[in-house]
Amino acid sequence: HLHRASLLLPALEAALANFSAGAAGGVVQPVRTVLPVPRHGGYLGVMPAYSAADDALTTKLVTFYEHLKDSSVPSHQATVLLFDPSNGTLKAVLDGSVITAKRTAAVSAIATKLLMPPFAEVLCILGAGVQAYSHYDIFTELFTFKEVRIWNRTKERAVQFASAASGPVRVCSSAQEAVTGADVIVTVTMATAPILFGDWVKPGAHINAVGASRPDWRELDDELMKNSVLFVDSRDAALTESGDVILSRAEIFAELGEVLKGTKPALPEKTTVFKSLGMAVEDTVAAKFVYDAWSAGN
Repeated sequence: HLHRASLLLPALEAALANFSAGAAGGVVQPVRTVLPVPRHGGYLGVMPAYSAADDALTTKLVTFYEHLKDSSVPSHQATVLLFDPSNGTLKAVLDGSVITAKRTAAVSAIATKLLMPPFAEVLCILGAGVQAYSHYDIFTELFTFKEVRIWNRTKERAVQFASAASGPVRVCSSAQEAVTGADVIVTVTMATAPILFGDWVKPGAHINAVGASRPDWRELDDELMKNSVLFVDSRDAALTESGDVILSRAEIFAELGEVLKGTKPALPEKTTVFKSLGMAVEDTVAAKFVYDAWSAGN
């Protein structure tokens, strides 16, 4: 029911705008709770949300393990629980990994639609995991790029990605090679220290920074963070969870929802960074979309 993540765009745009409208928007959502699992080097995240506009209540449980010895197990695994908000009954248990991949890519696409330069020709993806695939799918569906490039720390996975892609993808031997001259850059890595540097980035490019979801992890260097206009999904989350934002002390210009509401400008002529941490309300509207589609089919 979620083969095309682009179907989620209207619901996600409304949810982002409602979130940024504060109490009037009817989104109730705390910053996620993250529980470390010290013995095994992992984390459990708990992400509840209620959206009044959708009358939808969910919580997502997500585990993330940075360096697994068994590479057949995904680094991130998730389950979304959908409740009946009128009486608290559990209505559905959904595959949170698919929902997370699709809604994250869809939100990056919303940011890109608003922030990318007008004549964007080159897309660059750093990383070749689940999020790389979901971003590639929606970006090539919604936008027309003349060239798509990929780089990954282990080249085999980048080659695998390129052979699985629906169109031509150029495998680059370094992140710098992939990034040089790119108009839109997506970072979807497990990096804990910067892999993308400001002096590589073309002025006016747009970056979707999706990895590095802990306060001490980085994907982007200080120069890039400080010399770009910074957009986030949630100010509170960015200032609590994002190493890229916290450690660079970069100033947040706007939440994406503020741009969608029209209270802040998009500034596509500038070099822009959208720091995506993912919000529980995004899972809520995606889970409701899937459940409603399934209900209609039954």
